[in-house]
This record gives sequence, structure tokens and C-alpha cells, in this order.
Amino acid sequence: MSASASSLRSPLADVIARYVSLKRALGRKFLDAERVLIDLDEFLADDTSGGELTAESFALWCGRLQRLTPGVRRSRMYAVHNLCLYRHRDEPRCFVPDPATFPRAHEPQLPYLFTERDIVRLLRAADGLRPTATSPLCPELFRLAVVLLYTTGMRRGELTRLTLSGYDPAERTLAIRATKFHKSRILPLSTDATEEVERYLRARCRLPHGPSAPLLCSRCRGLRPYTGAGLGQGLRRLFRRAGVMTPSGRPPRVHDIRHSFALAALLRWYRRGDDVQAKLPALATYMGHVSIVSTRHYLRHFEPLAGVASDQFARHCDAWPMGSLTGGNR
Repeated sequence: MSASASSLRSPLADVIARYVSLKRALGRKFLDAERVLIDLDEFLADDTSGGELTAESFALWCGRLQRLTPGVRRSRMYAVHNLCLYRHRDEPRCFVPDPATFPRAHEPQLPYLFTERDIVRLLRAADGLRPTATSPLCPELFRLAVVLLYTTGMRRGELTRLTLSGYDPAERTLAIRATKFHKSRILPLSTDATEEVERYLRARCRLPHGPSAPLLCSRCRGLRPYTGAGLGQGLRRLFRRAGVMTPSGRPPRVHDIRHSFALAALLRWYRRGDDVQAKLPALATYMGHVSIVSTRHYLRHFEPLAGVASDQFARHCDAWPMGSLTGGNR
């Protein structure tokens, strides 16, 4: 069911439909939040008190969420809060929930930062894998997956959706088409990454191939692309096999490789003395973000980044005369 005005029944029907349409126009899938708002609409439509969203009806709706974890409840309550903020622009007197009353947010999990030594261990572990009936290119496939994730920072879903025609050997690029936020982009590959792609393609020729055939393929019920879940499970097994584990003794998340790519790019720029702020839009474009606001999510205050940023600031200060920093003689 989609949140169209004709399918909604509460007094908020038009507002919800316009809000969802706006989010989709901005390139967001918005599926989870849409389901929350449809549930809210159904609740209000069946409410005998008139169906308007008030502090009382919102509290009653939230009461139906008690079986969920605090984090999920908070997420759903924020979906309604953001709808109300949108409505508030045209209806300043409308009810807007107070986030201070929402369940407390969990402490975000810091990503595991893969080092070059970790990647070497993963490549060696991938070389030791054995082909299977459903994954005849298992060693080559997981080796390529590690290289592309680490050197391009692409999303796991983007990797599984790559086709053979997406690789341009003359330009040494990969085409990422219609991915998150409906954005497409061309990713230049490093020399090492290009060699890995060529190596994999030589093995890939043993299987049926054509321009639209998947780059990463399995033979589960025919020739099919790897699913995101299947690739994730295989990579986590590879992490364990290589002994690449978090301090808590668990395998890292696959998405942590994307964090590692973004941080490594900033570290290189800081160490070269580049203007990092000027380069952030380029990093955002390469990673497929709508804006640098999304990119900053990957660049939280990690200790390695803080250290090199402080060193660069110190070098910058040393290059200035003392009078210009202190204001000179007044």
C-alpha cells in the first residue's frame, strides 16, 4: 500500500500524501517512514475522538508501540515528528511532538576501521577459499569484493548490482547506475583495482556472460547475481577466517569498509596538506551522497583523524607571524 491521498482515510491524508511525494522527489525511497505514517493514518481514521493528531491521540498511538525496542519506538515517533514539522509550515498551530519525551537514543556503534594489513589478510584468506557448486568463482569473487569495497567505498548493494557492461576497460571505470537516491555515477579505478577486475574477468569467462550479466554471480537455481545478504554472510565468514575481528571479538560490519574508505581519503588529504573542506564535495560525489551532510556521517571524530587534523593546524599556525595570530600590538 502506498501513501496516496485516495488510499488514506484520516484528516492527515492530504498532508501525508504531499509529504511522502516530496521525499520521493528528493530521491529517497522513504519506505519505512511511509509504513509508519500509513499506520498512523489508519489509527487516526479509526479513532472515535475525531481523528485529529493531538497530544492525546499521539500518546495513544505510541502506546501501541510498547512491544518494540526503544530504538525502534524512537525511530517511528521521529517519523511522525518530522511529518508534523512539515505540516507546521502551513499550519503553525498544529500539534508537534516533543522529542524530549521519546525513548533515549542508543549510543551509536563506532565502525571498525580496516587497515591495509587487514585487507592483505583478507585477500590471502580469499585465495584460500574453495569453489562450491553454487559459487564456482568463490575465491576470485570474494577477493574482488574486498578490493572494490575498500578502494571505491561503494555500497554492498551497488556491488551486487554491477553488470559486466558496467566495467569500461579503456577508461578503467565502473558505472554505478540508479542506486540510492536514484543517483548514477562513474567510479575511476586505481591501478591495483583495475588489475583485480581484469583478473576476475578472466575467471568469469568460464561462466555464461553477456553485457547485462551480473559481475558477481552464483549458480543458485541458475546463473544469478549475489544477493546483498549472501555477499554479507560470505564476507563475515571471510573476516573470521582471516582473523579480522573487532575488539569485542565479533566480525566487523561490511558497511565498516565504506567508513574506512572515507576516513582513509581524509587522512591522505590532511597528510598532503590539502584543503579538506574544498575536497569534501568531491568525496560526497564519489560516494554517491546527495550532499556533504551525508558524507560527514562517515567522518566522526576518530582519533587518527583528530591527530592529523591537529598536526595540520599546528603547521598552519607555525607559518603565520605571531602578531597576526595574537592580533599584534593594540
